[in-house]
Amino acid sequence: MSYVDEAYQYLQEKNPDQPEFLQAAREILESIRVVVEADEETYKKEALLERFLTPERIIQFRVPWVDDHGQVHVNNGYRVQYSSSIGPYKGGLRFHPSVNLSIIKFLGLEQILKNSLTGLPIGGGKGGSDFDPHGKSNQEVMRFCQSFMTELVRHIGPNTDVPAGDIGVGGREIGYLYGQYKRIRDSYDSVLTGKGLTYGGSLVRTEATGYGLLYLTQELMKCHGMDLSGKTVVVSGAGNVAIYAIEKAKQLGAHVVTCSDSTGWIYDPEGIDVSLLKEVKEVKRARLTEYASKRSSAEYHEGKGVWSVKADVALPCATQNELQLDDAKTLVANGVKVVCEGANMPTTIEATEYFQKNGVLFVCGKASNAGGVATSALEMSQNAERLSWTFEEVDAKLQQIMVHIYHNIDEAAKQYGMEGNYVAGANIAGFRKVLEAMQAQGIV
Repeated sequence: MSYVDEAYQYLQEKNPDQPEFLQAAREILESIRVVVEADEETYKKEALLERFLTPERIIQFRVPWVDDHGQVHVNNGYRVQYSSSIGPYKGGLRFHPSVNLSIIKFLGLEQILKNSLTGLPIGGGKGGSDFDPHGKSNQEVMRFCQSFMTELVRHIGPNTDVPAGDIGVGGREIGYLYGQYKRIRDSYDSVLTGKGLTYGGSLVRTEATGYGLLYLTQELMKCHGMDLSGKTVVVSGAGNVAIYAIEKAKQLGAHVVTCSDSTGWIYDPEGIDVSLLKEVKEVKRARLTEYASKRSSAEYHEGKGVWSVKADVALPCATQNELQLDDAKTLVANGVKVVCEGANMPTTIEATEYFQKNGVLFVCGKASNAGGVATSALEMSQNAERLSWTFEEVDAKLQQIMVHIYHNIDEAAKQYGMEGNYVAGANIAGFRKVLEAMQAQGIV
């Protein structure tokens, strides 16, 4: 048995009840197999894979809070501090009923490589809670956030761990979390990113993941003799990433015709109206049925179905494992040429392999959705300098980072004889940097 297979078997034995984590680990291990087997003896002797795949620290805690009726509730809180080899732990907090340790670990593992690919000095971490902010009052969300931070505060710091937002953690939640952090620590620092512009936030941070996704997609297509302008694009999701992916795609001349949320999806043949979508989702926090009711060209459908629409480019921006093998077959049959992930691991392994076998240009999230964390790191830089850069400055840096990521993963894939395999390229390029740092720092 090869060392890669031994390492995966080790993970299965230690984490039998964590399917999402095992899925992410398997995909990474298969991609880096060629790197490991070139010097298998050293890797095995130093247990480099076990050390890479095992979090440095896992924190789990209870979060008690009181609703508007005086009822006490208890949720689970998590922070997985996965790797500090190249910088302080950096990764979002997710508030969603689906959150469990398996999901946080998979996200944290992906985050290590994603952060490495940015070229910035940030390690990998992730956290969150099974709390659902949807339908809660501002006061209820505030009380939960304050309780959550009261525990988390002892584990984070500007040079230790710098969380950001993720699903369910937007500007409102970051504000409440930061207020409680500042109150307890009596320190005004960059420990949370995604802050409001009046208290240390960065321009472009809201747009960053969606914009970054399109900057990489544009560079990918340009390098393969294609132009994004005039292409039909299908997008899943209607959160932060999806909204600004749609906005940037339209700015670049693409025709975006879909979006979705947890209850249904929109097909708008005239093109998604971004301002209306922002009003429905960012202001009113409503369902997409409201979008359809206000736009005569829009068709609303219950359930899942975005991937049934004929398109040139598909951008999954919702959540993990939303694009499955049957969806991939439908997209390929309808002529899709490019699939780039805006969410974390939205495409199953089987669907990914199907795209690759059928000539679709496919880029995984750890590369294509790295714009958010890249801009978070730029926010840390601005906080450290006590400066605020212009929108144009931050946007230009973001575009530069995303273009660099594409060429980095492209070159890594070519170097190991896997040209066009951007999953392998992303994993290899991200892993090599972390590995070098790990080896330099000894057995820690």
